[in-house]
Amino acid sequence: MRKTLATIAALGTLALGATSSWAQDKVVKFGLAEDFTKVYTFVTSEYNQGQRDYLALINGRGGIKGHKFEATVVDTGNEPQRGIEAYDRFKSDGAVLMDFLSTPVSRAIVPRALKDKVNVLTLFHGRSDAADGEVFPTIFPASALYWSQATVILKYIADQEKAGLKGKKIALVGIDSPFGKEPLPVFQAIAAKEGFELQTFFYPSPGNEQSSSWTAVRRFAPDWVVIWGAGGGQTVSLRDAIRNGIKLDKLLSVIWLSETDTEIAGKDASKGVLRFEGVSHGRDTPIVKAILDEVVAKGKGAGPAEKVGSSYYNIGVASMAIAVEAARLALEKGNAVTAESLKQGFDSIKDFDAQGLMPAITITPKDHQGGGRGRISQWDGAKWVPKTDWYAAYQDIVWELVKKNAEEFKKSN
Repeated sequence: MRKTLATIAALGTLALGATSSWAQDKVVKFGLAEDFTKVYTFVTSEYNQGQRDYLALINGRGGIKGHKFEATVVDTGNEPQRGIEAYDRFKSDGAVLMDFLSTPVSRAIVPRALKDKVNVLTLFHGRSDAADGEVFPTIFPASALYWSQATVILKYIADQEKAGLKGKKIALVGIDSPFGKEPLPVFQAIAAKEGFELQTFFYPSPGNEQSSSWTAVRRFAPDWVVIWGAGGGQTVSLRDAIRNGIKLDKLLSVIWLSETDTEIAGKDASKGVLRFEGVSHGRDTPIVKAILDEVVAKGKGAGPAEKVGSSYYNIGVASMAIAVEAARLALEKGNAVTAESLKQGFDSIKDFDAQGLMPAITITPKDHQGGGRGRISQWDGAKWVPKTDWYAAYQDIVWELVKKNAEEFKKSN
């Protein structure tokens, strides 16, 4: 980890050096404060590598309309206070967009960001009610909310059962944190609508010890199990599920399950496990191919070449592709890239899929989610194989919850 942090510091310095010859009004600054050292570790390292490689690709092509992108990267250790300190630093440095890749940290940042009119990207994390662009005008999930991920998962389960969800027993196993409990309102609402039995099993952060939870899951004898964690906790969940005889083709995960988890738990032993997928994995998409040719092959990659195309790497690429698209739209209107013009750029994104890297999203001033689509993929022992096309489900329930919770947030802030 010491090497990782040293590399991050060095790359931050290099980013500044690379843009020093450019007029500062031609430099678009992003702040990336993420957890490299505590809970999300290998998630963040791959995600951030993808972010920096994508920005290197764009900068290497001359930027967007003569503007280059500079990212300052710092570690939060998943601690809200450190996230707030990073936020203050980024703000004073003129960052027009920030990303914290942590639900607890993002939740702590949101009230400040709204007050200061600072843009925050919360791709696949953070508050689900931030989809309401009228209440959260500068917060951009720009991806399937955790609530929408839950609906895609439950729709998949319903489609596998002849009688749908009615009468089924579903276990939700997750980390005892705001992130782990984020999907609960959706599970509860759909359980009431469709008539399935839900039991929850939460384990203490960071998730290194889950044995008692899985013993209880086994006693419950569920028809399906959904795991809701990230980082090392997901590997533990997968291992404990296997040890407790859970059928892996009946085990689904939130987006944060990757090939790294299956390698640690055992590639063959993990065969059959399912997950929500919001971004294509692998190296076959045009953007990832371009990164390999124009960045990695030239020795300019931000991390290990073998991680290029991994699940978390590609999510990082998608995050910056969306951010750069917002900047492009701002510049197309003849505006300098400020926090306000970038917000307008985000609100103008239409049918953007990053050249097939992800399901198309459309952002409006009212809808900051973009459609709520995802798909289910399955580990075949060597790779993730899509089981479905991109789709959304139960969006009426999602938006009822979005509006209700956004209104409650508005009243208390």
